[in-house]
Amino acid sequence: MNVANTDIIIADENMLGHAVELYNSIFRPRYDVGYFHRRFLGRHNVLTLLARIDGRPVGFWMGFELKPGMFYHWLGAVVPDLRRQGVARQLQEAQQAWARDHEYEYIRCECLNHQREFIHFAIEVGYDIVGIRWDSTHADNLVAFEKSLA
Repeated sequence: MNVANTDIIIADENMLGHAVELYNSIFRPRYDVGYFHRRFLGRHNVLTLLARIDGRPVGFWMGFELKPGMFYHWLGAVVPDLRRQGVARQLQEAQQAWARDHEYEYIRCECLNHQREFIHFAIEVGYDIVGIRWDSTHADNLVAFEKSLA
């Protein structure tokens, strides 16, 4: 499939359900839209991006302000049949452009140590590893990344 036809849009309240459906098709445990609303409560500059090809939602990227000057990429994924086709890169570039336009200096993200595909992706697109911490919920290390937007 030609990813040049990928549309990256900012998902409004009515489109959040598409991102949640994608999340639930890829990750466990499943969550409802209410979970995401609660996660975003009190957060500044919440951003959900949705990637679509021929109108079909194929990926999402979510984040919010972590602290002044730093945007946090919280969650993101692409459907398995379209991975390694540039969709995640386009989502990441759109998030960076949005964060730059909103005067953020850095983007931060974390992933579990066993999520090697994302670790490789983050390094490939210019993130630096800035730390590791134990996540007792998942019984795994979390790898922390940051990328300067300057």
